[in-house]
Amino acid sequence: MKKLIIWLVLVLTIVLVFWLGQRFGARVVSERTLSNSLIVREIAELASLEVQGTASIKRSNLTNDGGWEDNFRKMFAENTIWVTVPYTAKFGVNVNENNFKVAVGEKEVVVTLPPTQLLSYELRLDQMETANKKGWFMFSDDETYTDVQKKLYTTSRQQIEQNKDYREQSKVKIYKIISQYYAPFNLVVKVKFGDEAPQTLPLN
Repeated sequence: MKKLIIWLVLVLTIVLVFWLGQRFGARVVSERTLSNSLIVREIAELASLEVQGTASIKRSNLTNDGGWEDNFRKMFAENTIWVTVPYTAKFGVNVNENNFKVAVGEKEVVVTLPPTQLLSYELRLDQMETANKKGWFMFSDDETYTDVQKKLYTTSRQQIEQNKDYREQSKVKIYKIISQYYAPFNLVVKVKFGDEAPQTLPLN
């Protein structure tokens, strides 16, 4: 009888230790997953928004004012060039140790990220289309096309970089992916970009 009691106590002790290990071990795993800033950082960096479009530019030495000088130039010295090039741009966050943070509370998680921005911009020069109109005394000049391409890159990149809609779309994409990551934990999740107020995310 005494041996039976000892065995029962031993079995109950093992079961209790196993149960406590499962419970607190799961909690440790959950807390580590919640506060794993490396995973969240990689998620935010990979959630970039890709945008494709077409950039175009026209350069001409005509004023189109109808004057005799402009008409003379149009016949003999006109140099008008059109260049159209497809582009690919990516928007997202440029994360580093100073602008990224994951703060885990009892009932909420706050993820701080830098503002969304243009990460890369590429002109697809292999798909470039050009056209020109020249006066009788004007000839083709490769340097002119090179200058026009440089001007096109600078102006079109600046326009894309200032596009608020693309930056907002990039934020929405990051919101969605971070929300999916934290959904199993049933916590309030807030994401903050730069100096903006934190945005509470719906957890689906």
